[in-house]
Amino acid sequence: MCTDHPVFAAPAKNGGWRLGLWVQPGARKTEVAGMHGDYLKIRLQAPAVDNKANSALTVFVSRILGIKASQVVIESGHASRQKNLLLDVEEEPDWNVFSEKALGKP
Repeated sequence: MCTDHPVFAAPAKNGGWRLGLWVQPGARKTEVAGMHGDYLKIRLQAPAVDNKANSALTVFVSRILGIKASQVVIESGHASRQKNLLLDVEEEPDWNVFSEKALGKP
């Protein structure tokens, strides 16, 4: 396992990974938007009503990482912009998907 993971990711106690995210619902488009302190910032087009933004978040993160949406669970922050996600994966994800290219930088 690589020990050089991004600041927003950490191994979870019971296996898998924990991600610290800062989420902005109701954005113009869904995208990874860089960093917000030690959190990965994600903009979501979905509004923060009727759990739409939380559902969109788990689907978006699963697609970026190439895993099933059921493997992404919101651990805390259901009603907050600051969220902790648990990734139910056996191997460490490829963090390069959050590289400068993925963040929309040249």
